[in-house]
Amino acid sequence: MPGNPAGGLLRIRGVMMKRSLAGALAGLLAAATALGVAELVAGISGPLGSPVVAVGGAVIDLTPVPVKDFAIARFGGNDKIALETGILALLAIFAAVIGALAIRWLAAGLAGLAAFGALGVSAALTRPMAGPADAAPTVAGVLVAALVLTLLVRAARAAAAAQGEHRRLTASEGLGRRRFLAASAVAAVAAAVSGGAGEMLLRRFSAAGARARIRLPAAAVRAPAVPTGASLDVPGLSSFVTSNASFYRVDTDLEVPQVLPEQWTLRITGMVDRDIELTLGDLLRLPLIEHDMTLVCVSNEVGGSYAGNARWLGASLPALLRRAGNRRGADQVLSTSVDGMTISTPVGTIMDGRQALIAVGMNGQPLPVEHGFPARMLVPGLYGYVSATKWVTRLEVTTFARQRAYWTQRGYAAQAPIRTESRIDVPRPLAQLKAGRVIVAGVAWAPHRGISAVEVNVDGGPWRSATLAAADGIDTWRQWTWPWDAAPGLHTLQVRAADGTGAVQTPRRAAVFPSGATGWDSVVVTVT
Repeated sequence: MPGNPAGGLLRIRGVMMKRSLAGALAGLLAAATALGVAELVAGISGPLGSPVVAVGGAVIDLTPVPVKDFAIARFGGNDKIALETGILALLAIFAAVIGALAIRWLAAGLAGLAAFGALGVSAALTRPMAGPADAAPTVAGVLVAALVLTLLVRAARAAAAAQGEHRRLTASEGLGRRRFLAASAVAAVAAAVSGGAGEMLLRRFSAAGARARIRLPAAAVRAPAVPTGASLDVPGLSSFVTSNASFYRVDTDLEVPQVLPEQWTLRITGMVDRDIELTLGDLLRLPLIEHDMTLVCVSNEVGGSYAGNARWLGASLPALLRRAGNRRGADQVLSTSVDGMTISTPVGTIMDGRQALIAVGMNGQPLPVEHGFPARMLVPGLYGYVSATKWVTRLEVTTFARQRAYWTQRGYAAQAPIRTESRIDVPRPLAQLKAGRVIVAGVAWAPHRGISAVEVNVDGGPWRSATLAAADGIDTWRQWTWPWDAAPGLHTLQVRAADGTGAVQTPRRAAVFPSGATGWDSVVVTVT
């Protein structure tokens, strides 16, 4: 009897579908092996060559500012994880497509791998401080991936060919499948082992051990003791001193730069009478200053958490600039981090008497690695993107007309004093409260101007004066509280502050771009 044409067509389609799935699996395993081998080679040559880190850094640089602001606001401290996850997801899709293509046309799949390799090499070589050796991880990974893809595709083709033969060839079909599965298992193990070994090798580049061995000298100028009453005991209220572990982190690095103290120097160049170069030892031998300061990120939304208060220890930045000898006409210090980040700071602001520092300590400890170890720049009263260079390694005295920094190239304001801001910490948004006396509390800040008053209103009613905690200078935030006799119902609480000059926080809502968010923080609560 003649065969069933429809059944034969379905069988052919089934074989083709299985071939495509096998190809996609081959592509995924080839990509996983590429990343594992690349991580292993990066563990030998250095972390800058890691393709995910290199491509991620390039993606960050090329991402439009509104998208960056959205990612920071949406994902917070997990923005780097979100980006890495997105990159790996796109890579997985790309790898599956390459594999499915390679099962039909191997040369096209290998060409796709080569394109991926070219992207990784380009990203690695264009990163700041990159050298030729940083291309090695991607090149090695792609070469191994090409071998793995070829072997898996041939095994998958053999299995599919056996399946497409007469039904009596079940032994050949089983042998082909076993070969493909065995090759896949070997590739998966190779990817896991090489990636794990690479992670272990990368630990030797960590600066954590070197940081643990640093002993900070006593401050030549100690900060005054925090006044009694500056820290209020209200559950849920932000602590007056933000712990190192809780301090916010916002930067453009997928991997935190690991800077060994013996390899670090700070150079002061540009429009100066004499260039200066300092080692960490030189810096630690200078008279160090302790200073309490609130640091705020320009990405902080109204009511946001990208603000923290700490006791910093460092050398006087104005004294260093005077030692170098600023030349007439210079109005900008362009600071550069080891990761290539550039930040512009007005010379006049640095030199106006505030405690601008090259900081080496934070809350009595050496700077945490993620917060700039071994040294960072800090200037009270300015948003971090124009003042707080982490892992700082160069200060170039120049002019705003001559050079623009990373964020100003992307449209942010070149000069950005921190806005007067206030925040309600308790009660939390959408809280369910019992009628009666409720303590409303939060923090307010206007670094280098100080906070003179905080007011709260309920449902748009009259403003009521909150009680301020004691002030620890004008460069730190102040806690505040207000007792509220809460009646049943749905209520909106609003807060506003006045700075040390008496200027009241504006109600006008503005986004963080280009010079910091404005508006009054509010929370909605239900009282029963």
